[in-house]
Amino acid sequence: MSYTMIDRKGIVSFLVIAFGITYAIEGTLILAGFRVTEIPPLYGQFIIAGVMWVPALATVLTVKLITREGFGITNFRVGALRPYLTSALIVPACFIATYALTWLLGLSQPDWQLADFRALLASIGADTSTMPSPALLLPAMFLASLFIGPMINGIFGFGEEFGWRGYLLPKLMPLGKFKAYTIVGVIWGLWHAPLIVVGFNYTGYPILGIMGMVGMTTALSIYMNELTLRNRSSILAGWIHGAFNGQAYGIWRILFPNVNPLLGGVTGLVGITVWLVVGLLEVHRGRVVAGGSDD
Repeated sequence: MSYTMIDRKGIVSFLVIAFGITYAIEGTLILAGFRVTEIPPLYGQFIIAGVMWVPALATVLTVKLITREGFGITNFRVGALRPYLTSALIVPACFIATYALTWLLGLSQPDWQLADFRALLASIGADTSTMPSPALLLPAMFLASLFIGPMINGIFGFGEEFGWRGYLLPKLMPLGKFKAYTIVGVIWGLWHAPLIVVGFNYTGYPILGIMGMVGMTTALSIYMNELTLRNRSSILAGWIHGAFNGQAYGIWRILFPNVNPLLGGVTGLVGITVWLVVGLLEVHRGRVVAGGSDD
């Protein structure tokens, strides 16, 4: 595919707006002292949640004010129900595999008694004496991550996905699947760079953490890109993003509180490998069903 076939004006405009607004907001927060500690300041959490909608804003501004092409390219549709159900099972299964491997490889041990979680709550003045036992709390948290996580987190996830897989991915597809998928993954990872520098996901590894994030988002993108394009739905991408975040920032961080983020867990080499394998399997499945109705 030729580079002359891509819409450089639209792509560059989208990226300048998305990165410009995001980096300006997060840079201001960081200069004001914001850091991603175990429990960041509440005001910062709300602002960062809002920033997840910046890629969607960049898409709207680019389409309405710069390229004036309409929103057809974004695949703003729900699509079939089946991929929502299958991804809601596949995403947790990938997390189970990731943390089982992390445990088996000796990279972390599960905190079955939730001692670290209790200590964290106690540090902010919470009364932990009334907490349910881990035998009740862990299953409840896992079920909540399955059914509630994708819906709540998906609202914010769609803010990103309307940009990354709704606008940017289709614009890059003339380059071919490999290049388009790789570029989207790298850009998605770099977009998180300011927060990673101050502790997000890779506390203590500001530079290697950015590289790790790029690796994770690139691997995860393969699976997400395949389903988004095949089902022609950026809303589905938001759902998958929500399912992922519901797992990533819930039960698994509580159950495995001490993991080297570069090696184990979802952010490390283990998680990257799991998602790379799952993504490539999804690519293969897409080739098998090509030409027929899928999901």
